[in-house]
Amino acid sequence: MPVLNERAYLRRAVESVLSQQVPGPLELILALAPSSDGTESVAAELAAEDPRVRVVHNPAADIPVGLNLAIRAGAHPVIVRVDAHSELEPGYTLRALETLNRVGAANVGGVMRADGRTPFQRAVARAYNSPIGLGGGAYHGGATEGEAESAYLGVMRREVLEEVGLFDESIRRGEDWELNLRIRRAGHRVWFDPALAVTYWPRDSWTRLARQFFATGRWRGELVRRYGRTNSLRFFAPPALVVASSSAVVAGALQLTRVLSGAWAWLAAALYLPVLAYAVLISAVAAGRGGGSGWRDKLWTLAVLPTMHLAWGAGFLVGTVRGADDTVDTSRLGGRNTPLP
Repeated sequence: MPVLNERAYLRRAVESVLSQQVPGPLELILALAPSSDGTESVAAELAAEDPRVRVVHNPAADIPVGLNLAIRAGAHPVIVRVDAHSELEPGYTLRALETLNRVGAANVGGVMRADGRTPFQRAVARAYNSPIGLGGGAYHGGATEGEAESAYLGVMRREVLEEVGLFDESIRRGEDWELNLRIRRAGHRVWFDPALAVTYWPRDSWTRLARQFFATGRWRGELVRRYGRTNSLRFFAPPALVVASSSAVVAGALQLTRVLSGAWAWLAAALYLPVLAYAVLISAVAAGRGGGSGWRDKLWTLAVLPTMHLAWGAGFLVGTVRGADDTVDTSRLGGRNTPLP
């Protein structure tokens, strides 16, 4: 479990792991990054309370670095990746182990079941759980078991991880997708089992959400630079929306200033159509069952969906043109632009 600034969530996440029933020994290794919210004291308390909890320090504060430190520190043949911002459902690990053996997979994952504690966080959770929100990846609500492109978190065979070289420490976001790509290229199976579910608590403020999605989109752009069309087509929808919206704004400005007039102005008006179609779609989702109950929920949904799409799409375009460089997700770091204190 990589951990950074998770004081409000860490204890429940750890308890959900330690309550798992497994046919053998279990250890939980916390890859602890330098935190500024008191997380380190909580981690120390948890390690003192239960000998199964161990702490390894991750001064780099990068997720793939922390994951590799924890994997190398572990002693068992199966690795269960856990997020400190999530909670495993009862029976998750036992079911995952059974599926791993039943289908002969190298990595098994299930459904990311987003949830929220505030009206804003619940709106983000609804967007996560909707195919309109995150594009319909299997682990965001798939119902059919089978081979998959990637796996949320993942229950993995150590021998396969060591064969393909663990996580790529040069990738700060999307490291799980890239690892699963190497697993599949090595001839192993990545498997989705909808009976597996993990509760995930998304970002709880508008600015944190936008920063998270911009960073994630920029790293996806970096992965497109590295791996091209190996990336799913759904990843190209948000940047297309950003391009369409920007083009519509430019067209509107040219029309208002009379730079475009007559037939050219009418032709430029066609640029509004995809943006209007998107606005109608998002409005319909927010007004329907996907927008929650009550006008406040629906307004939050109407705000959250475009924030996710446009921030991710803008990040993708920057990442595709310039690469990700040292971009980090600062959404859990207050106003700082680096994960280190």
